[in-house]
Amino acid sequence: MKVQANTVRAGHVLEHNGRQYTVLGIEILQPGKGGAFIQVEMRDLKSGNKTNVRWRTQETVERLHVDEKEATYLFADDDNVTLMEKDTFEQFTVARELLGNAGRFLQDGMEVTVDMVEGAPVAVHLPQSVTMKIEQADPVVRGQTASSSYKPAILENGVRVMVPPHIESGTRVVVSTADGTYVERAKD
Repeated sequence: MKVQANTVRAGHVLEHNGRQYTVLGIEILQPGKGGAFIQVEMRDLKSGNKTNVRWRTQETVERLHVDEKEATYLFADDDNVTLMEKDTFEQFTVARELLGNAGRFLQDGMEVTVDMVEGAPVAVHLPQSVTMKIEQADPVVRGQTASSSYKPAILENGVRVMVPPHIESGTRVVVSTADGTYVERAKD
């Protein structure tokens, strides 16, 4: 379906020059002279190559219909992740690269959403946050104020995050899957 370029958002799937792309990021630029335009960073679904394209904001682009499929994470190997569709219990694999950096936070039995275009998976979305245990946390440095300082800690999956000084080893914390940042102490 044709949509105006200024309505394109990250995660949309577009067709451009006969190829299918997923949108990674957008930036609307308004120069001092002339009309506004949108700069779109995209990744080719087949080759994985990134590209940047500029359109005037009033131009139209072809947005592809994306079907969302609910699935459960089962296991992973070096290059692929095996998921099970919730409705039919059918197992399928997707490339690990479709998860991006959020793939570090996959946990057994996690519910994920898979975006499908023409029957092929193009993106996998994890929940916005996960609860994990701190395996190792550096001791607090004396003299630091609690309001502005953070210290490094390592989660149970080996990912390093910055946490407030009062968080110690063994504490369960909520972490954002989008950027791997500390959100809050778990309430369980």
